[in-house]
Amino acid sequence: MGRPSVPLSADLPPLIFGTATFNSQYNADPYALATTAIVHRALSAGIRAFDTSPYYGPAEELLGRALSAYFVRSNFPRYTYRLLTKVGRIAAQSFNYSPAWIRKSIKRSLSRLDTSYLDVVYCHDVEFVSPAEVLGAVVELRRIRDVEGSIRYIGISGYPVDILCSLAEMVLEETGEPLDAVMSPIAPCCCGSGRGSQCLPTRNGPAEAQRCPNWSMGDFHPAPDGLRNAILAASEWVAHQGEKIEVVAIRYALESWLREGSPVGVLGPPLARFPDADPVFTSAVTHGVGRRLGVSVMGVSNIDELDETLRVWRSIIDGLEDKGDKDDAPPSEEVEYFSEGTMVATGASSPSSSAAASKTPNALTPSGDITDRKWSRDRRQRILKLAEGIREILGPDWVNYTWESPGKGFVNTPRDNHGDMDEPAAKPVFMIEAVEKDVDVKDMEAILLTSPLEPVDK
Repeated sequence: MGRPSVPLSADLPPLIFGTATFNSQYNADPYALATTAIVHRALSAGIRAFDTSPYYGPAEELLGRALSAYFVRSNFPRYTYRLLTKVGRIAAQSFNYSPAWIRKSIKRSLSRLDTSYLDVVYCHDVEFVSPAEVLGAVVELRRIRDVEGSIRYIGISGYPVDILCSLAEMVLEETGEPLDAVMSPIAPCCCGSGRGSQCLPTRNGPAEAQRCPNWSMGDFHPAPDGLRNAILAASEWVAHQGEKIEVVAIRYALESWLREGSPVGVLGPPLARFPDADPVFTSAVTHGVGRRLGVSVMGVSNIDELDETLRVWRSIIDGLEDKGDKDDAPPSEEVEYFSEGTMVATGASSPSSSAAASKTPNALTPSGDITDRKWSRDRRQRILKLAEGIREILGPDWVNYTWESPGKGFVNTPRDNHGDMDEPAAKPVFMIEAVEKDVDVKDMEAILLTSPLEPVDK
C-alpha cells in the first residue's frame, strides 16, 4: 500500500469513457439507455478507462452493473481497465469535503462499482470550496490509500485552470507530495483563438450544438443566449460546407489536446489491442506513437455516438507524426475549403465559400489510393480551416469567452443526511465497437437495456 511506484502517466490511456451522460441531465431517463451494451462495446473496442462520479446521478451504479456482468468478468479482468471517480460534490449547491463524508463516499463507490479498489479519485469541482477543505480532503484520501489500500491515485477536478494550478501548488507545498492528476472540463475548441489559451469549455461532447438548448428544461449550461445563437449560426454555416459542427468540434478538440496536452499527458496506448489481433500487424492505435498524448474524457448516450467517436479517434491517431516530426504547422494554403474572410451570420453561404468547399471531397473515410495517414493529415487541415471560419462567425464577442465558476452569490449548503442522487450532474466531461460475434448491435441494445435500480444510499 502507499503511493504507487508507477506514475499515473504510465498507467493511463489517452481516451477515457465518461459516464456523465448516464444521468438525467443528458437523458430524460438514464435507466432506459443501453448502458450495459455501451460499456461492453467500449471494452470490446479497446477502451480501458472509465470516469464517473456519485454526482452523476445513477452513473456509478449503471457502470458497476455493466462491469459486473459475466461478459466483462470472463473477458476483461479488473486489472485490465481503470476506474476513476470523485468525492465531495453532492448537488448543484451542496459540497461536503469532510473526512467523514470522504470515507462514506469512497465505501459507497466501491460498493456501487463492485470493486475492491479505485484507480483514481478526484476531489470534485474544487473551486466551490476553500483551499483548506481541498487540502483536508486530499490528506484523508491519501490516508485511505496508505492504510486501507482501496485508492491508487489522487487528484482534483474543476475550473478555472488558474485555480487548479494554485491548489496543486498548495498541496505540494503543504504535504511535500504532488497530486497525481488534475482534470478540467476545458479543452481546445473551435471557439478558442490559439494554442494553450483558456478557451470555451467543451463540456458537452459530440453534439455541442444540440446539447446547448435555448430552453429551460435540462438547460444546465452557463453559456448565455448570445453565444448559443452564435453557435447556431456557425452550425448552419458549417452545414453549408457539407459538414456537421459536432463532427468538426469533436475532432478539433480531441486532436488539439492530444498534441497540446502531451507535456502533461500519458504513455498508454490510444486503444487496447484485440486479443485475437495478428501479432505481426502493428498500429499506432494499439501501440502508441512513442510519446505522451494529452488525455480526453468523452461520453456518449448510444452505440452510434460511440462508433462515430471511435471512428474519429482512430483517424486522428493514424495521422499522428513520429516523435520529432513537425506536425503542428498551420493549415496549408493548398487546402482551400472556403474563401478566406468569409463572414456568414446566417445559414446562407456565399457562392465563393460554397465553390471552395466543393473543391475537396468530404469523405468520412479513406478510399482509393489514399492511405489512412495521408487522409488523416488532409482531414486535419480541413478541420483547421473550418475552425478558422467558425471563429470569424463568432467574432471578438464570443471567441475565448469564459464565465465565472462558481457564479456570483454562490453559497455552499451542505446537508447532514444527503444522497448524491438528489440532483442531476452539472459539470460533465465527455465515448465504443463489436461486442460478441454474430450478434446484431441493435439486438444487443434491446437485450441489454438496463433495468431501473432502486435509489440507494449505502
